[in-house]
Amino acid sequence: MQLEKIEEIENNQINEDEHVFKMWEPIKFEIKDNYKYVNNGIIFKFFSTLLYIIVIPLLIIINKTLYGFKVYGKKNLKIIKKGKITVSNHVHPMDCTMNALCLVPHSLYFPTLETNFKIPVVRHIIRLLHAFPIPSKNSQKKQFFNAIYELLDKNKTVHFYPEASLWPYYKKLRKFKNGAFDIAVKKDVAIIPMVYKFVKPHGIWKLYKKKPLIELHILEPIYSDMNLKNKEAVNNLKEKVHKVMEEELNK
Repeated sequence: MQLEKIEEIENNQINEDEHVFKMWEPIKFEIKDNYKYVNNGIIFKFFSTLLYIIVIPLLIIINKTLYGFKVYGKKNLKIIKKGKITVSNHVHPMDCTMNALCLVPHSLYFPTLETNFKIPVVRHIIRLLHAFPIPSKNSQKKQFFNAIYELLDKNKTVHFYPEASLWPYYKKLRKFKNGAFDIAVKKDVAIIPMVYKFVKPHGIWKLYKKKPLIELHILEPIYSDMNLKNKEAVNNLKEKVHKVMEEELNK
């Protein structure tokens, strides 16, 4: 991220919902009312599996070589055998791939911006890697959420970025939106917080790395308090998750 952008963020000159990192979006894309957020077709599954076999080894090499990517606490993902939600801070264009690598050989499903489906090539890759667009029309929200509920009922893992927008290499935790926590309360599923941290290049990394190395710390699952009313439970869960992630980030 450029120094000017960091200064704008620190001085509150950038809206929290604004993506600092911009992609080229030349292709038109619009979510139709009958859009399949989760594609279970045989042909789709075949090409999705094929892509995983090809892409995953490459991503492991790329993320390790270019970013020094390292994971801590991966065992916390294995504790929950049922459907679950993972959340993380959104601080790098490649952190979605890093999230996915933690679940291999299982798939990670993740809602993403509708605009990401306007990017050539990328739009097909992320679709096959189980990304699906977040609709902006209220009339389409019910179908969108039903797709997520169905995934959780099938014991799948769905990832959310509660900060909503991407701010590369930002070292603080921002405010969270309610979405992931509202779903967790409704479905009574665990939230597993995941925190991206940056460390100064050391050892061999010093030879060619100027930017920080990336670590992902996976924390213990957190459940909502089902004794609270819905709105209170959502806020309580959101605050608990934010607190443990902030504490980890400040270690």
